[in-house]
Amino acid sequence: MDKFIIKGGNPLKGTIPISGSKNAALPLMAASLLGDSTSIIKNVPRLKDIYTFNNVIRVVGAQVDFKDDENTLTIDPSNVNHLEAPYDLVRKMRASFYMLGALVGKHGYAKVSLPGGCAWGPRPVDLHLKGMEAMGIDISLEKGYVIAKAEDKIEGGSFKLEPSSVGATVNLLLASVLKAKKFIIKNAAKEPDVVQLCNFLVKMGANIDGIGTDALTIKAVNNLSGIEVSNDPDRIELGTFMIAGAMFPGSELTLTGCNPEQLGNFPDKLRKTGTSVDINGTTINVKAPDVLKPVSIKTEIYPGFPTDLQAQWATMMTQAEGASKVTDTVYFDRFSYVPELVRLGADMDVEKNTVSISGKTPLTGASVMSTDLRASVSLVLAALVAENTSEVLRIYHLDRGYESLEEKLTAVGANIKRVEED
Repeated sequence: MDKFIIKGGNPLKGTIPISGSKNAALPLMAASLLGDSTSIIKNVPRLKDIYTFNNVIRVVGAQVDFKDDENTLTIDPSNVNHLEAPYDLVRKMRASFYMLGALVGKHGYAKVSLPGGCAWGPRPVDLHLKGMEAMGIDISLEKGYVIAKAEDKIEGGSFKLEPSSVGATVNLLLASVLKAKKFIIKNAAKEPDVVQLCNFLVKMGANIDGIGTDALTIKAVNNLSGIEVSNDPDRIELGTFMIAGAMFPGSELTLTGCNPEQLGNFPDKLRKTGTSVDINGTTINVKAPDVLKPVSIKTEIYPGFPTDLQAQWATMMTQAEGASKVTDTVYFDRFSYVPELVRLGADMDVEKNTVSISGKTPLTGASVMSTDLRASVSLVLAALVAENTSEVLRIYHLDRGYESLEEKLTAVGANIKRVEED
């Protein structure tokens, strides 16, 4: 296992290119299995979750070629013949559960292990399964596996997602585009990842109405063709680096290859802290204020404040002059990073789904442990502004979601090294 050793106190100055989005790429990878021919996806990040999902797709018989030096992924689904996704792969990441919709949607049968992934929850898959049952797919559970069966064409119907869910929206889209005569997903997720998937499927030949709204109407087509597309940039990586550029006086970052429209209300929130945020096309310039103002936030479904940025925001607020609160209305127990930040000197208190932060507190280097993907990067941000040296342990979480994190940060002045844990 690797860890980061970080010597804090350096302002960050320079340019960081934004990588392709993992969360946007994974549904496209699953959707490529619906085609009758090869699909090529560009701007795919080199991340552990991508390599894991490549292996899941290979298991079912597809040919996968990832030219990681070019960030280009080629998937040929023509030899898919093993309609199972096994536990030892699916347990490593929840997105592998997309195989359920992809396989039953294309082949009428799927046997997929119940998923794993980040330890915090609850994130049950009943919405996925109930939605498929509402569509007319036969669902049964057997020894930790979900078995889905469907006739060549099924009637469809409608299903309301309560609450709205990106994962369930994705799986229902994958299952319905070739199977359901007419299926309506109500309260569908509107996140950029879902919009990109819908556009990908339509380009393949699918019939989907209401893209970008919370009501998606799908009418089955007889076949889909492989296509070539470029994956969206990672809006969560972008938001993370915008926060990194705001936390320490004297920092100024230029972020390239962005899609600012996908940030929702995040830039406006960041400006309220006194941070300069200048958006010019696909480039964003962020300049830290001399004095960071406290700004409380509440996470919401898109286009509200993303739950995947709340840990980073709370970390930044430890450096703001005054009190603030961060409330997560999407996931109630996503605060495992707080005790670790307290070890560094933060003054934070969690009650239910809200963390109260008293700033500004000087942070001092210590040894801290990652617990999940976004918590991990928040500890890195804290270590970058802390005095002396910090160790961030269990950084394998980071390798699931941030491409070349230490190289990108080192290039703009951070003192960060990856070493093996003792």
